[in-house]
Amino acid sequence: MNLALGSHLHALSLFGSLGMALMVMVVRLRSAAKPLNIMKIIMPPIGMSTGFLMFVAPLTRIPLWWGLISFLAGAVLFSYPLIRTSRLYLEDGQVYMKRSKAFLGILFVLLIGRLALHEYVEEWITIYQTGAVFFILAFGMLLPWRVYMYVQFKKIRP
Repeated sequence: MNLALGSHLHALSLFGSLGMALMVMVVRLRSAAKPLNIMKIIMPPIGMSTGFLMFVAPLTRIPLWWGLISFLAGAVLFSYPLIRTSRLYLEDGQVYMKRSKAFLGILFVLLIGRLALHEYVEEWITIYQTGAVFFILAFGMLLPWRVYMYVQFKKIRP
């Protein structure tokens, strides 16, 4: 791959990750003031699952065991802090998520860790495969967190 093209893709990936992380933080802060419903809990993983279509492109294909390790890392290491800081409560017949002071800090630490890991992984595999690995890691982080939220929602409001 052309060195100039690779550096442009790297910069685009970095700024894209930062932009998406900031957007998630803003959305999470704004949504904490609004009541939750089942659709608000289950739609993010459903919407994100369409990203698996990237594997149609041969450049993004990775060995199955890379995908499994990425998913498990997201599910075990990265979703745990989100689960620990997400509390639902009932008020006036509506379910809300309690805003944790640590939540944004945890998201920021996860972002920094992800970016640092991204740099390391990118030395060994292509930028396209790196994107695929980290997409699976992010999905592995999101899915258990949303399943936890769904279970808590059902407990509070059957």
